[in-house]
Amino acid sequence: MMKTKDQSRKWMWWFLAALLALQLYFVRELLAAFALFAVGFAALTLVIMALYAMQKAWEMGITRIVESGHPAVNLVRRGVSAVEDLGRRAFRPGSAPAR
Repeated sequence: MMKTKDQSRKWMWWFLAALLALQLYFVRELLAAFALFAVGFAALTLVIMALYAMQKAWEMGITRIVESGHPAVNLVRRGVSAVEDLGRRAFRPGSAPAR
């Protein structure tokens, strides 16, 4: 009788140990998934921050170039103005040019 009782306890302890191991494995898997998501979101945040910083640097550089009064900037302004004037004119195919 005593031997059966010890055998039952032995299987009970093995079952509890297996159950505990499965719980620890599950927790480890959840922590691993959390770590992967955290790394992914950190990488995404760094990419967005880098793009934002590059856009601000580009904006600052263009502002300085425009304010410099360089002859090339004036040439580009005249070109943009000419293109805008062409865009404002009505387009009539086959008509004579406006005078």
